[in-house]
Amino acid sequence: MKYYIYHIPGKKIGVTRDLNKRVTEQQGYEPHEYEVLHTYNEDEIEEVSLHEAYLQKKYGYPVDIVPYDKLNCNKNKLNMNINITEQTTTFPCPVNKLKGQLMDNIGMTWETDHGVFFINEFSIKWIMANAKTSMFNKQRSYVYNKAFARFYDNHQTHDYPSNGHVTRTGGLAPTGMKERSYECCDENNPCNCKPYYQFDLIRDWAEQRGLYANGDPKTQALKLVEEVGETCRAILKEDYEEVVDGIGDCVVVLTNLAELMDISIENCIAAAYDEIKDRTGQMENGTYKKD
Repeated sequence: MKYYIYHIPGKKIGVTRDLNKRVTEQQGYEPHEYEVLHTYNEDEIEEVSLHEAYLQKKYGYPVDIVPYDKLNCNKNKLNMNINITEQTTTFPCPVNKLKGQLMDNIGMTWETDHGVFFINEFSIKWIMANAKTSMFNKQRSYVYNKAFARFYDNHQTHDYPSNGHVTRTGGLAPTGMKERSYECCDENNPCNCKPYYQFDLIRDWAEQRGLYANGDPKTQALKLVEEVGETCRAILKEDYEEVVDGIGDCVVVLTNLAELMDISIENCIAAAYDEIKDRTGQMENGTYKKD
């Protein structure tokens, strides 16, 4: 058994004992997309951990908060017994005891239909903010997998194996949400200046109410027609407040419709912009006519 220090250019430097499973199957990179920098023997785990941290710093990547040799999976500790379904990951304890369990299992990873999850100090904060008590067993708690995957897609956690981490939710960018370069327009409610964050709030709201588990894209499409009609009426009446409400409702419905179709509103917006960014045309009678 050997340890490999691998490099995915522009993404990360990591350590694994199984390049195919760790880098190709879990992270989605083919052999030609990464390189092996160094190889170590089985009894050299401390050396490989120190060398990994040195190379991460040298190449300008975030250094893992938990060194490779200190991860639970490398200390012969038992990982907690979780239950994984398509929609949820369930932990074997109530919410009020969950943080201690998570701290004891830092470095633990597991695979879901939405990607590979792992426990570090950053993901623990998200889990504790979003964990719910199981309705079937009060001594167990759970999180929604799709929402958890989106946390990884939209935030840089700077820990193993976050850099180069791959999930399947359509996150905003591989390195997370970009900060605006200007000052926030609302100091009391900064999320108003970050519209992409609002999509996460919408999806969390909908998921908590079972819309994604039990919803139907056809009914959401009809709901969209209804909201567009109300927005048009508000425009004709020159009712500014109702126009704001109508446009907002349309965005909410579009966000949920995209999710029910297993895509993301962010990807839809990006695709639409790519389609129009180089389009030429002219204004005619208040409407833009493409060439």
